[in-house]
Amino acid sequence: MAGLQSGAPTPQSLTVHSQSRVLEIAFSDGASFRIPFELMRVYSPSAEVQGHGPGQEVLQTGKREVDLAALDPVGNYAVQPRFSDGHDTGIFSWDYLYFLGSQQDQLWADYTARLEAAGVARDAPMPEKGGHACGSH
Repeated sequence: MAGLQSGAPTPQSLTVHSQSRVLEIAFSDGASFRIPFELMRVYSPSAEVQGHGPGQEVLQTGKREVDLAALDPVGNYAVQPRFSDGHDTGIFSWDYLYFLGSQQDQLWADYTARLEAAGVARDAPMPEKGGHACGSH
């Protein structure tokens, strides 16, 4: 999970826009972002998506139409989204949401490049999960 930096901007407002599938978040430094649910889902900080170390990331596909079923607070430092595809293990710190919002153009470019390199379409269904039993997914 992204660390919590002392003095880092904190959210002043958080609005879920279900129709346009974006999370709008305004920070204390004046920055405001509209983060698509799809971007949040494909860059979830969970072990299910990020793996347990470098090179173990799982390329996410078929998430264009994903909705946010719920957004639960985690202390005073994060939220835990529950997505319509059942994914609910990522904890998004304020730092990480700021990163997603401020870097989304580059993140989209990286994501589409990874899809292309893997020869997979953005809307392709996710492959079935194997028998991985670490307990974190």
